[in-house]
Amino acid sequence: MVFCGDVNTAHQAIDLARPKENARISGFLPEERACLDQWAAAGWVDSFRHLHPDAVEYSWWSQRTDARARNIGWRLDYFWIHESLLPRLRGAGIATDVTGSDHCPVWLELD
Repeated sequence: MVFCGDVNTAHQAIDLARPKENARISGFLPEERACLDQWAAAGWVDSFRHLHPDAVEYSWWSQRTDARARNIGWRLDYFWIHESLLPRLRGAGIATDVTGSDHCPVWLELD
């Protein structure tokens, strides 16, 4: 099973440009992040972070502050896969070069 979409939450500090400044902002609140921790504890895997544990890439930027031009973003869009699919995981990424929205596409490759 695969769950994908915009969950409006940056799971870890690496998933947003300014974690300290946003610690009390919706999208990075402890209770929101705890929900994603519960998914992980239930056997779900963030496919992008699994393959790219240290990558600093974002899928959303505020249009109000021209944040994309300065890459001050958040990773809010995910492909979570059940751990049983890990042997089939071939790729996951963020198409940061695609414009036209405040979000950019995320992708997943399974065999």
